[in-house]
Amino acid sequence: MATTSFTPLHDRILVKRTEETTQTTSFGIIIPDSAKEKPQQGEVISVGKGKSNDEGKVFPLDVKAGDTILFGKYSGTEIKLDGEEFLIMREEEVLGILKK
Repeated sequence: MATTSFTPLHDRILVKRTEETTQTTSFGIIIPDSAKEKPQQGEVISVGKGKSNDEGKVFPLDVKAGDTILFGKYSGTEIKLDGEEFLIMREEEVLGILKK
């Protein structure tokens, strides 16, 4: 199986959603797939070069590959690469970077 290399353009980033647990913590109730919401947290896979202004100066992005981020419920555009689901979004849609 061939793996596709993808580099976003400008101020866009490629994000893979992180998996959520399918069991509640208090009662051990298993939530069916149809009732689950998609997670609003993910790992940045790759980033574009940055945003440019009218004069052509490029401003690098604050997020980098490997960062864990939070984003809005309806952020980004869902795509499939090599059978895996990803999101492409602008850096401005990122709410914050999680640090451990």
